[in-house]
Amino acid sequence: MTPDSLITLATLNKLLGIPALASEHGEMVDHMLELVHWFMLLLFVGWSAFLVVVFTKFRRSKNPKADYHGVRGHASTHIEIGVVIVEAILLLGFAFPLWGQQSEKYPSGSNVLKVRAVGEKFLWSFQYGGTDNTLGRTALKLIDIGSNPPNTIGRDMKDPNGKDDFVKVGVMTLPVNRPVIVDVTSKDVIHNLALVPMRMAQDATPGVRSHAWFKPTKTGSWDIICGQLCGPGHSGMKATLNVIPEKEFDEFVKEASDTAKAAVEATPAPAVGAAPAAH
Repeated sequence: MTPDSLITLATLNKLLGIPALASEHGEMVDHMLELVHWFMLLLFVGWSAFLVVVFTKFRRSKNPKADYHGVRGHASTHIEIGVVIVEAILLLGFAFPLWGQQSEKYPSGSNVLKVRAVGEKFLWSFQYGGTDNTLGRTALKLIDIGSNPPNTIGRDMKDPNGKDDFVKVGVMTLPVNRPVIVDVTSKDVIHNLALVPMRMAQDATPGVRSHAWFKPTKTGSWDIICGQLCGPGHSGMKATLNVIPEKEFDEFVKEASDTAKAAVEATPAPAVGAAPAAH
């Protein structure tokens, strides 16, 4: 018998089709789900057996005369209270340590990659900080679809930190084994950036900069979905998450950053005293 054929704590998660895990902190999330799923299975079996006993023992043919007083004991109440206590221990006992771990281990240092995810109906745009790994400023009032190239997320082209920034639509590319902080926001309504293999989801709210952080531990390609009902095109609001080796990622950033910087330098500055274009 191979180890894969043995019934372990994770067997139920596998049977339920849990997606592949690809982040460092995700093991604790999956462990919590394993215990909760086994406990829910135990409850399902227990309450199902209870119903069979009740339907058999108290069927009409066996009890032709109704008992208007009903149950006189408190066993069912005690069981229900016990279930609530166990569920609270399972959820809070894992949720608080996981929250504490994420808070205490907020990534810092020059090795941390910073990415900005901007949601809109119905697509995702991802801004990278370029070779200096510093995200330039953005503002909704700076969005200009008619510019060349279009400023779809409102980048401040005068911000020196954003000269080498670049934007990828529909694809988020990350390096493996490197901490990542994602700045999540929205242009219109509330969306939700759901990276299931990373066991991470963060609401994208207009006018709010929310942050999520994790460390990818596996290379691969997965779907990014919107986890918040955001309109008639919600089901089609998907993007792709690519996790690649760090060397390959550095080459990707350098090439895209050099191209973006050259485009900014090639854009002629507006003439002094020239009237701004009407929008």
